[in-house]
Amino acid sequence: MEFLLQKMKSAQDEQVQYWLGDGTQQINLNAWIGNTLTFEFTGAIFCQECQKKIKKSFGEGFCFNCFSTAAAASPCILHPELCQAHLGLGRDPIYEEKHHNQPHLVYLAQTDQLKVGITRKTQMPTRWIDQGAAAAIVLAEVPNRYLAGVLEVALKAQFSDKTNWQSMLKNLPYDGPELSAQKWELEETLPADLTQYWTDDENIWEFNYPVAAYPTQVKSLSLDQQPRITGQLTGIRGQYLYLDNLWVLNIRKHTGYQIKWDN
Repeated sequence: MEFLLQKMKSAQDEQVQYWLGDGTQQINLNAWIGNTLTFEFTGAIFCQECQKKIKKSFGEGFCFNCFSTAAAASPCILHPELCQAHLGLGRDPIYEEKHHNQPHLVYLAQTDQLKVGITRKTQMPTRWIDQGAAAAIVLAEVPNRYLAGVLEVALKAQFSDKTNWQSMLKNLPYDGPELSAQKWELEETLPADLTQYWTDDENIWEFNYPVAAYPTQVKSLSLDQQPRITGQLTGIRGQYLYLDNLWVLNIRKHTGYQIKWDN
């Protein structure tokens, strides 16, 4: 069968569950752990916004025009402190109201290290799973994306907002501070006008990914360079597939790529 790659759907359970496919067909990948997968990029890429066939994608699945104009690719996706949804402004005020002028969470996640991030409240815990976080804790809840961005910027001086994907995928030992204790230390560093959004929630979310054994090294695959992929599926974490306990394929990076599933 053929379908366009999209961000894998996931669900928190005793072990994180993953599905690959499009809106009409979904493959439970957990059932494939230990088995050989084979699929091939057909050479066709489609913009996730306008659905036009394109030669190259930008920003995880957009044509250049949509990347420059679509609300789903707005600069405030990467820089939430620039969001103007609470002012009724943005590339598409209707989209902004639905997605950005909504309650957001500021969190601390343990990936390869502790990182600060934000997500729409309805995306918890999906956002953490997509990042491959081993654990996470909610720091604050705010009424819109802009305030989440302001809080994130205030915390970036102490924690990165980036993940070293190679370290995360190798599951290197974590020797940093305990999440709950770190949460209250961070609160003391904030300006008074931001501490009102700090939550009392000390629940630590932990995630168990379906990985048979973590590799000591990882090498990235690209469908542009290797259109036919075949190998034993040895694990899944974040939006990455592990193949032969060495190679990793970032599914989200290939959003809109049409593949032929030969299994």
